[in-house]
Amino acid sequence: MEDTAAVPADSSRQPNDSRIRQIDSVVIRFAGDSGDGMQLTGDRFTAETASMGNDLATLPNFPAEIRAPQGTLPGVSSFQLHFADHDVLTPGDAPDVLVAMNPAALKANLGDLPRGKTIIVNTDEFTKRNLAKVGYSASPVEDGALESWQVHPVPLTSLTVEALKEFGLSRKDSERSKNMFALGLLCWLYNRPTEGTERFLNTKFGRRPEILAANLAAFKAGWAFGETTEGFAVSYEIAPAPAPSGTYRNITGNTALAYGLVAAGHRSGLPIVLGSYPITPASDILHALSGMKKFGVTTIQAEDEISAIGAALGASYGGAIGVTTTSGPGLALKSETIGLAVSLELPLVIVDVQRGGPSTGLPTKTEQSDLLQAMYGRNGESPVPVIAPRSPADCFDAAIEAVRVATKYRTPVLLLSDGYLANGSEPWRLPAVADLPDLHVEFAQKQDEAFRPYDRDPQTLARPWAPPGVQGLEHRIGGIEKADGTGEISYDPDNHDKMVRLRQAKVDGVDVPPLEVDDPTGDAEVLVIGWGSTFGPIAAGARVARRNGIRVATAHLRHLNPFPANTGDVLRRYQRVLIPEMNLGQLALLLRAKYLVDARGYNQVRGLPFSSAEIATAITSLATEGGLELSSLEETH
Repeated sequence: MEDTAAVPADSSRQPNDSRIRQIDSVVIRFAGDSGDGMQLTGDRFTAETASMGNDLATLPNFPAEIRAPQGTLPGVSSFQLHFADHDVLTPGDAPDVLVAMNPAALKANLGDLPRGKTIIVNTDEFTKRNLAKVGYSASPVEDGALESWQVHPVPLTSLTVEALKEFGLSRKDSERSKNMFALGLLCWLYNRPTEGTERFLNTKFGRRPEILAANLAAFKAGWAFGETTEGFAVSYEIAPAPAPSGTYRNITGNTALAYGLVAAGHRSGLPIVLGSYPITPASDILHALSGMKKFGVTTIQAEDEISAIGAALGASYGGAIGVTTTSGPGLALKSETIGLAVSLELPLVIVDVQRGGPSTGLPTKTEQSDLLQAMYGRNGESPVPVIAPRSPADCFDAAIEAVRVATKYRTPVLLLSDGYLANGSEPWRLPAVADLPDLHVEFAQKQDEAFRPYDRDPQTLARPWAPPGVQGLEHRIGGIEKADGTGEISYDPDNHDKMVRLRQAKVDGVDVPPLEVDDPTGDAEVLVIGWGSTFGPIAAGARVARRNGIRVATAHLRHLNPFPANTGDVLRRYQRVLIPEMNLGQLALLLRAKYLVDARGYNQVRGLPFSSAEIATAITSLATEGGLELSSLEETH
């Protein structure tokens, strides 16, 4: 990982300065009102951390309401960042540092903060009115309620207002920059560079010089406060994490997925056409792709989910790579058109960024409960390949794989991301274009004999891809069953049976890499297998369990339909199998049914990813069989 850090604002502070303490990792959570700019603050701190070469993982957490009631618990927004001088797998089980901008932020997050950890609290917001909004009869900063933690009371609001008094802004306008003051303080505390944030502010507010000047001044004032106050005796430094050489950037799952689609279009030589309707947490893919017209991308913001996928499927019929993005509720609305794509046997990529359900559910919280919908949520026998990325950066490769399968096998493909991956971020090593797979597609060519649109490739069972407007390749499309070979409408029972089986065989025959197993000792009795975003917590939990003497292996499924050919062999190799999922056991149901193994689910649907401690405890329980029941484990978290 390249260390591209800039020199901190106070270049006199050298690495051997006695005021700087070396640590190997830290988890920081910024929390405040949804209008306090916590997501921006966390994002900027993350960007500066990535530039320092640390490995990292983030967890944004914000309310679904556009503007929740100010100062209330439902309105709390937070951003958690875990960064270290070694490999990071999760955003951290619990924060080491909580920055609480108001009483609501403190109350909503204090339960997650282990005793003895650090709280930086904005005392200016602890007014009687704000305290009453969240049920505090007195300020916990003053009544001894926080004596078990290391508390740094800082009047962030008034310090910001004082720093900006020369700009002639109203107090209300000055207060809006308090997040930049907090960011400057934390950048000083953890020796983060400042130039990146200064460039960002210049870009964002360059056309509004008075706002730019205020934010820069607040940011620098926060840094200076950390340097001069006696409240912080030392600052902290975390060395870069070892990583292969290359060019890195910090990336979210949604952005990585958008880039993967663009890269797939480039490698196939085909345009990308996105038909989408905005929906949380998938909308950022639409936003990202809408700015990439110069790369052959066309985006259509449709009036609803049904028309969005209709536009995408129409683009596929026309010879482009049709893509549609949505979340669980939208996937339900798209189901009929997905079935049409199955019948037409055209390439189509459907991205489902899963969120808490059912119905509107928890729009801004994560879940992975759409697996069975992806597998079976359509009328009739309508199989589709299902692929799930395991991390934000892996969304890039998963998108390319989805396009590969869709174009090679002429089938719709469901790509299952989730809110944790979509909004979370991590360092991503930019790949060389030459190393990406060749996705070149051969379209049907005019022949002397009559065109048969449902003749199949003997290897893939894919039918020809014949865009309209080519003389001699005219053929019928539509949702009514087609005759094998000719593509004419057919109500023949035997033909329907044959076509159903052919479409299933095509999906079953998708070439899928074998399932890899991480079994360091080679003699583990317990296997933990997962899919999607549980990868990080499972890997981190297994590390903890191994340090405690538990022999445990892990495996992770990217391809969920079809499963890798060796999946059954892997499952039967171990005496006990644990399947953590953010649902009530959907993968467990599929694996138990298909392979007849006694796989046990460990399930939570809390809108939050698993912690490594939860997974480690579940592994230990299953390995010892004399410990807690898994159901009681769930009740304790």
